[in-house]
Amino acid sequence: MVQSLDRLKESPSQTAGPYVHIGCTPNYCGIEQVFPEDLGSRMLKEETRGERIRIVGRVFDGVGTPLKDALVEVWQADAAGLYPSPQETRGKADPAFTGFGRSAGDMATGEFVFETIKPGSVPFKDGRPQAPHVTLWIVARGINIGLHTRLYFGDEGAANEADPILARIEHRSRVATLIAPKTVEGGIATYRHDIFLQGEKETIFFDI
Repeated sequence: MVQSLDRLKESPSQTAGPYVHIGCTPNYCGIEQVFPEDLGSRMLKEETRGERIRIVGRVFDGVGTPLKDALVEVWQADAAGLYPSPQETRGKADPAFTGFGRSAGDMATGEFVFETIKPGSVPFKDGRPQAPHVTLWIVARGINIGLHTRLYFGDEGAANEADPILARIEHRSRVATLIAPKTVEGGIATYRHDIFLQGEKETIFFDI
């Protein structure tokens, strides 16, 4: 019997896998000539302002195995702390920077990579400055609703200490799950940010 229109039920949630890479990053999967390049694969131009950095990491399941089909997206401010968004009212963001990136986990190692710039500080809703950070969104097989988290930079100790979001975390030992240590690889500042879905090292996720 056909259901009446005023009694439609909510559709059940579904996981993003196992075809999330094919749908979101077809060029990466070898399905070419659909789009010139995958959405979010390039965040920078030659004229983009700011310090070039690299963000790398892997997504691990509850037993410590890296996921091979995870897809990670990032959203961040530019070097001046401005977002490339119509809702940005504090100024005009760098037109040579997208502020958005998408990376499929490497099919062999599960590693995701973003070539981007280090973001500037943005204000909290009460005006206090937030430490420079990147917002991440993770989907994969077995995840019904995309997971939101943040990456803070390990070389921004004073700013991290004063950050209004980090200050709200009750269990202080877990703050470290949001902070990426810095290394220099090939002359580029590189921040490794591994994400743990469950277990002893479980990353803090945000309900937004």
